[in-house]
Amino acid sequence: MTNQNSAFHLPADTGPSYWGPGDRYTFLVTGAQSNGGLFIMEAIIPPGGGPPPHIHHREEESFYLLDGILDITLGEKKVKATTGDFVQIPRGTVHTFRNTGSTTARMLLLFSPAGMEKYFEEVLEPVQNGSAAIPAVTDALIARMVGAGPKHGIEFV
Repeated sequence: MTNQNSAFHLPADTGPSYWGPGDRYTFLVTGAQSNGGLFIMEAIIPPGGGPPPHIHHREEESFYLLDGILDITLGEKKVKATTGDFVQIPRGTVHTFRNTGSTTARMLLLFSPAGMEKYFEEVLEPVQNGSAAIPAVTDALIARMVGAGPKHGIEFV
């Protein structure tokens, strides 16, 4: 893919969206659009949503919580993030997040350098109907996530 690094405007709810592990992820800027510098996506995380614990070996990851409350694990440390909180996760750190509340949370996830979007494109199902309920996590999804992890520098623990 050629570099598309240029200024752009992305109207709300128009980026490519994927069903995550109990979540909905919408791409806002990809590596192709940022000269490989970063990948940013919005996560819609219903109660109970969130990925299994994992490590990124290639990227730094950051969370900015737009709405809601999330329980976040950073190595041995556990924090309760609320609206407006920011979390930085150095590469090599075991981490996860879980919406243990009763309302849907919204969060921006930032990855630097870019590349994680290729993992999500490979293992997650594209959203066909944005108003549909987020599908349940299946054993097949977890198997795809774990199986593709090493190729993308991700380790599940």
